Amino acid sequence: MPEALSRVHAIGEFFELEAGQDLIDSSRYNEDIAPTKVKERTWNRWNVASLWVGMAICVPTYTLGGVLTAYFGLSVTEALWTIFIANIVVLIPLTLNAFPGTRYGIPCPVVLRASFGIVGSNVPALIRAIVACGWFGVQTLFGGIAIHLMFSAMFDGWAALGGTGEVLGFFIFWIGNVVVVIRGAESIKHLETLAAPLLLIVAIGLIVWAWPKVSIREVLATPATRPEGAALSAYFMAALTAMVGFWATLSLNIPDFSRFADSQRSQIVGQIIGLPVTMFLFSGLGVLLTSASFGLVGETISDPINLIGKIDNSGWVVLSMLMIVLATISTNTAANVVSPTNSFQNIAPKYINETKGVLLTGFIGIALMSWELAKKLGWLESDVSVESLYSNWLLGYSSLLGPIAGIMVVDYFLIRKQHYELADLYVSGRTYPDWHLPGLVSFFVPVGLTLIAIFTGALSWFYNYGWFTGSILGGLIYWLMCRGK
Repeated sequence: MPEALSRVHAIGEFFELEAGQDLIDSSRYNEDIAPTKVKERTWNRWNVASLWVGMAICVPTYTLGGVLTAYFGLSVTEALWTIFIANIVVLIPLTLNAFPGTRYGIPCPVVLRASFGIVGSNVPALIRAIVACGWFGVQTLFGGIAIHLMFSAMFDGWAALGGTGEVLGFFIFWIGNVVVVIRGAESIKHLETLAAPLLLIVAIGLIVWAWPKVSIREVLATPATRPEGAALSAYFMAALTAMVGFWATLSLNIPDFSRFADSQRSQIVGQIIGLPVTMFLFSGLGVLLTSASFGLVGETISDPINLIGKIDNSGWVVLSMLMIVLATISTNTAANVVSPTNSFQNIAPKYINETKGVLLTGFIGIALMSWELAKKLGWLESDVSVESLYSNWLLGYSSLLGPIAGIMVVDYFLIRKQHYELADLYVSGRTYPDWHLPGLVSFFVPVGLTLIAIFTGALSWFYNYGWFTGSILGGLIYWLMCRGK
């Protein structure tokens, strides 16, 4: 029989919650979003680094160089430097927002309760969840294509299915991905640890295959596509903002993973090891192979799945597709399923547990990709492509998340001084109100300015530098409204 009131114990650098009847009866508490026990915090620096290797080696990362050269007017060399610098920049909010997760063992939506209120935390959490569900659908589509190509190399009859085979692959991938997450954090840790070295082997294999037909010097000398004489600064800043936006989502929900780290040092060192170098090298590989693809297979192909599918060796195709399926599951699981699962639980913890949150995420992902699945089945004609969704809506929408990152950092380090009343984060009306006005105002003011810029063309600079302007303004407003309280 649990005690009436919950207790919080300091254990080294950690805090651990012993839930009493007051939390067990609370409508804002369940065991899945409860703080992790100290014995559950087992992720060392290499587990954290493997998490980032598993997330960063994916199809969208591969195509980033092409996006920057085609849409942002940068040269190949400028694009690669932009990717590297962006990931150094995004390390700052990633490591800072990971701190409360590691110290208190709490997921992102519970962290947000301190700055937005117990109920108000659902606003930023659900906005983050929608982005993740969109990415979940996109990555599942890529995984389904890989499964289709793998089966096509194994069975002639499957190849004849065409788009129907890709749709079947989508649902096969979907089931595998959902099963991994439902099995829990240890399953995710083991998957990422297994995937990281295998994914590096695939990348090295692609380099060996392409090396005889690619000139690195020529690729790096590819000129910029922006108008001749145009200043680099504006194009660079727009591209940098987009690339920071690529991981802006994870800079919010990194507590979902850091709550399992065995120390603050592990989460910091692991992220430094795993993110910038992996992103730079795999994006660089994408640039090189896209440039070499015409000489390799007779046409320019900008994604690794279809490029590998052109290899005239069914054994290598099957093996490579297995690796890509593993890569995409590891990315999708960590980046796009865990966060919305916790966010949906945060709405009604007594009615939505982890399993229901995972399934809800999966079904929304299917709904968001339904138009593309219908196109593949021949049921629908549409000019909207996954590529345009990826390069426009999702990246642009991510820029709206900047204010949340700024508010989280200011709240934890400047306002709360790295201290939470841990048990009170799970009960309305104690230390934290249901709705915290400073957090909501600090979020909606920059978002309003961003929307004005999008729909009117005024304040275009605010949108062009959206993640930076939003995070700085959101954090500043929050600090001004909360100081002295």
